[in-house]
Amino acid sequence: MNPRSAVFALFTVGIVAVLLAGPMRSVHAQKQPAPLAALPAVPVPPDQPLTADRVKLGELLFFDPRLSGDGSIGCVDCHDPKKGWGDGNALSRGYPGTMHWRNSQTVVNSAYLKNFFWGSGSSTLEAQAHSAATGALAGNIQPRLGEERMKQIAVYVDLFQRVYGEKPSWEKAMLAIAAYERKVTSNDAPFDRFVRGDRTAMTAGQQRGRTLFETKAGCIACHNGALLTDEQHYNIGVPPNPEFVTNPQRQIAMRERIRGKGIPEQVYLKFDRDPGRYLETKKDEDLGKFRTPPLRYLTYTAPYMHNGVFFTLEEVVDFYDRGGDADSFGTKSDLITPLRLSGQEKADLVSFLESLSGTELRHERPTLPPYGVLEFPMTSGTFK
Repeated sequence: MNPRSAVFALFTVGIVAVLLAGPMRSVHAQKQPAPLAALPAVPVPPDQPLTADRVKLGELLFFDPRLSGDGSIGCVDCHDPKKGWGDGNALSRGYPGTMHWRNSQTVVNSAYLKNFFWGSGSSTLEAQAHSAATGALAGNIQPRLGEERMKQIAVYVDLFQRVYGEKPSWEKAMLAIAAYERKVTSNDAPFDRFVRGDRTAMTAGQQRGRTLFETKAGCIACHNGALLTDEQHYNIGVPPNPEFVTNPQRQIAMRERIRGKGIPEQVYLKFDRDPGRYLETKKDEDLGKFRTPPLRYLTYTAPYMHNGVFFTLEEVVDFYDRGGDADSFGTKSDLITPLRLSGQEKADLVSFLESLSGTELRHERPTLPPYGVLEFPMTSGTFK
């Protein structure tokens, strides 16, 4: 029995006919995509204003490895400013002693997203921070341990009191990290300047590439709006990362995550690659589908795709030009067909993609506050 049949039997999801009426290649056959646009103001929850103390607390926590199980890896280690706010690897490094199974996405402009992770496993920045910090392949920490560590650091005790009026807590720590991440934005790309009125900001080649993006290449069908993503999920026929054939740690990581989502062994042992959005929905039609990634800050965030199989934008364009690769799940989108672009058109399309990146966002690691020793009895929380 193949994996898809097994899913039907085990989860009784019924017969789904979405592939019988798949989308047409033409952009005009789809729901009209949102036009490309400059980034608006960052959306901020009204009860979580980006005050200086709140952002400072979040910054320190983002860079602090003590919010991981063994105290050696922080958010920054998988989202490093020097590596495009990702980690620069095809597949993320993972918690010490493990290896992750997906590409680490950039934090830049994540404040605008409504869905997080490649399969949209979280719907808020705060939930994303919690999932990453507590996940076995990432931060691998128990929240209560994180709380006790923060309570032992005088600077954190003071900042939590000033920002939230209470002692350090895991919930408020995630709020603070999300506040800091909302400040990590890039909106000065040549494309932004061009659509705001500076007609000299984009080259002729970049403008031709934009026209291709919106017409012949059809990229706008999924990569649309100010963030250049519809945040929907598609199987586009990305080839598997060969590490899943050769590296036992990657295989272990994939199985651990699949088991963690409640998928039985009879099913997951048949997968030779990441089943994507299916992990969240358990729906057969979601096998091999991944969330459309934003295209901003691209020049700093290689490698590309959920498994990092492409290292240059030229490789990405070639992949789409040939109509993607073979699909083992039977869910490949009908949007992915050969484009038959000329060499000049490919170069122009790459130039446009490069116009979506602005100034590199450098950020030096802050000096982290040290642990302190609490006096006994600890009822007052006074430090020596």
